[in-house]
Amino acid sequence: MPGERLPQWLDAVRQDDLPGPHTLAAGIDRDRDTVIAGLTLPWSSGVVEGQVNRIKTLKRQMFGRAGFALLRERVLLHS
Repeated sequence: MPGERLPQWLDAVRQDDLPGPHTLAAGIDRDRDTVIAGLTLPWSSGVVEGQVNRIKTLKRQMFGRAGFALLRERVLLHS
């Protein structure tokens, strides 16, 4: 499983000279348990993320043109 190899990958990144991956590795270390769970557990929030993305897109399209009532109507009609 990919999550099982994460510690070795983080060690390899730390031994490299590139600062960008070091920053990424530090962020992953802060939330290591969550990252490993996301890589190994069978559950996914992909459907929820897709809906959030769709609503944000509608909101951006309507910015400055209409109020919450119309946004609500479009979200409910296009689901």
